[in-house]
Amino acid sequence: MKLKKRLISKDHPDYEVIGSHIQSTESVVGIDARHTHIIIIKKLLELEERLDSIEKKLKKQKGK
Repeated sequence: MKLKKRLISKDHPDYEVIGSHIQSTESVVGIDARHTHIIIIKKLLELEERLDSIEKKLKKQKGK
């Protein structure tokens, strides 16, 4: 698995959009929590899209 290919980069258009929703100036942590959450949220959105696609295909197969 190519990890770099699967991660959202900081120049990806969704990066700042997602980041603006989870941004907090009051949080003090030892990791880049903002970047971590952006990666997780982006992946969850991708999974949701894939599941929707699979569900549509399964419904079509059941309808035959």
